[in-house]
Amino acid sequence: MRGPQRPDPLSPGDPPLELTTFVGRRAELAGLADALGAARLVTVTGAGGVGKSRLAARLAAGWSGGAGRVELAPVRDAQFVEYAVAEALGLTDHTARPPRQTLLEHLAGRPVLLVLDGFEHLVEACAELTAELLRKLPRLRVLAVGRRPLGLAGERLWPLAPLGEDEAVELFTDRAREQGLEVSDGSEVRELCRRLEGIPLALELAAGRLRALSPAQLLQRLDDRFRLLAASGWEGAPRPVPGGPPARHKTLRTAIGWSHELCRPAERLLWARLSVFAQTFDLDAAEYVCSGDGLPAEDVLDVLSELLAQSVVTREESPAGPRYRMLDTVRAYGADWLEGIGDAGRLRRRHRDWYLGLATWCELDWFSPRQGEVAARVETELPNLRAALEFCLTEPEEAHLGQYLAGSLWFFWVGCGRLAEGRRWLARSVELESEYDQSRLKALWVLGYVAILQGDTVPALAALRECREQAERVADPAAVAYAEHRTGCLALVTDDMARAETLLRSALDRYQEIGELNSNVLMGQVELAMARAFQGDLPDAVRLCEDVRRVCEDHGERWARSYALYVLAYAAWREGAQGTARELLSDCLRNAHAFHDLLGSVLSMELLALVTAAQGDPAEAALLQGAAARMWPSVGLPLFGSAYYNAPHEQCEAIARRALGDARYEECVAEGARLDRAAAVGRALGRGPVAPLDGLPTPRGPVLRGGGGTSRPAATERAADSTRGSRAP
Repeated sequence: MRGPQRPDPLSPGDPPLELTTFVGRRAELAGLADALGAARLVTVTGAGGVGKSRLAARLAAGWSGGAGRVELAPVRDAQFVEYAVAEALGLTDHTARPPRQTLLEHLAGRPVLLVLDGFEHLVEACAELTAELLRKLPRLRVLAVGRRPLGLAGERLWPLAPLGEDEAVELFTDRAREQGLEVSDGSEVRELCRRLEGIPLALELAAGRLRALSPAQLLQRLDDRFRLLAASGWEGAPRPVPGGPPARHKTLRTAIGWSHELCRPAERLLWARLSVFAQTFDLDAAEYVCSGDGLPAEDVLDVLSELLAQSVVTREESPAGPRYRMLDTVRAYGADWLEGIGDAGRLRRRHRDWYLGLATWCELDWFSPRQGEVAARVETELPNLRAALEFCLTEPEEAHLGQYLAGSLWFFWVGCGRLAEGRRWLARSVELESEYDQSRLKALWVLGYVAILQGDTVPALAALRECREQAERVADPAAVAYAEHRTGCLALVTDDMARAETLLRSALDRYQEIGELNSNVLMGQVELAMARAFQGDLPDAVRLCEDVRRVCEDHGERWARSYALYVLAYAAWREGAQGTARELLSDCLRNAHAFHDLLGSVLSMELLALVTAAQGDPAEAALLQGAAARMWPSVGLPLFGSAYYNAPHEQCEAIARRALGDARYEECVAEGARLDRAAAVGRALGRGPVAPLDGLPTPRGPVLRGGGGTSRPAATERAADSTRGSRAP
């Protein structure tokens, strides 16, 4: 299955993917563009549902210098604002440094438009970040979209008014035609649009009712509803907002409340329950989370279809299949209603349970031919997984579930380029007290692993020591094995090869004793092979990695296999088989890039540069070194600061400098440093588009769920002899 693709936000934007036509707003688009020409910070304000986000997205799509849009509505913790911006811009950074530093480096000198949409619940954090970005990036412009200003000096406010009557009628009749209905531009339609004050969201909700009601009936019911909602006894009656625009706010809330009241009881119930999802959700999740207590699971699809027909919910496609979404204003209304009926806590727990189960399934299926599907699924579900983590880490008695969830996602943090975010969740989780030792121990060793890959050795060692000591006290052999394994990995990247070999062999023996076999275990064998190769025993390194390669191909595993290919390529280069080394590294790089594994990508590119130099193309080798140099700051300390890992880099540089001369060498390096990651990978592979992730090898035998441990005996023999299912690490 194709992995999730991240767009390049720094190239001119394509028109937004719009499922409905963009109506009117020509004057507003032109005026907003003029405002951005005159000011570097423009904030579009207005009531919810007035069309702020749609207008900003349309403007950003045509921005000549490239634009990136950040959707902040799902972000609940102000500390994650920087992460959300970096993620929306497609920036991957494995290091422990703040995302703000990555943003400043990647946006430096670029005439980019940054759109911050839905920031009103995070005003302080967004204002502080925006101020620093604008201060340090003179070519950056920011278009903020919210219901209030950021309050910064130099900010130009752009209040967005509702549609004029003609454009409101055009929107209403257009949405009717999209349903196959013809509505004339008559007095009743115009009166309806006037009563709804031209608010696009209200108009679309009203148009969603045209299958059941005529414009005259809509107008009549709207009159009745306005009078009814004015009564103080109705629980959804709008209240004045101090300092806000009460008329527009009241009209919007009334329109949504009116649409809500027109729903059947089951539709109102599902609307409220769906509000627990962050951004999008799928049908399976909706059926589990929202069913029960008056809404049977088998009825959810029919009720959801009615909400779709009424424009309360929209449908969209994703790499993981069909997804559903509610507009933020509609979701907020449902959330208020859910709180009002006292069912919010129960629904959030059901939401948490579903995503705990999803993470558990994905962790197990990571070691299978479905690895690409798992990567795409977790990428799509990340907003909901974050919501589940936040719930677990802020609710009493839920800490152990947060630790379990953060630890179970190790494969995503490590294998799919999310080290910085993973470390933040893991660090928060282990700070909490928990009576469930296994959950916290797992979070500790995963935290240590993430910190190692970020090059942050002191916190990594502290987490692993705590994990090992506590695991021995509570007699948890799996946690002991994982702590020992990752301590061996730390020794490997800090050039203590003898200690690395001792620890890794011991950990692999422990894995075999407890019957553990998964991607982590195979990575331990790859790391042992690397230690043997660095100590000069290439035959043993090749034997170990060929063994890993066979097991991975039997299981359809792609991620650990890529690292085995890297070691095999290193051995091939050492033996002078440059063609073989290039073939292995190309395979490794293609898959690491598809998983967004930045560490695997940059290691492959460094070694490919040396192979290229050895094959007689020093200029291209220098260019690849420049491309790798641009990637390393997002990973951590270049080549881990390791003399062993750095030796091929130094040898490549020496060959290229000798052949090109210093000036030409530096020119080629600078040329490579101008390539973004996708372009660099395409250049290294000697082709344009990079192959998608769905080209997984066909398993040569039955796909096993686990069994056997990983140690010096061949992993393939253990897989063949295995009859036990592997446990999640």
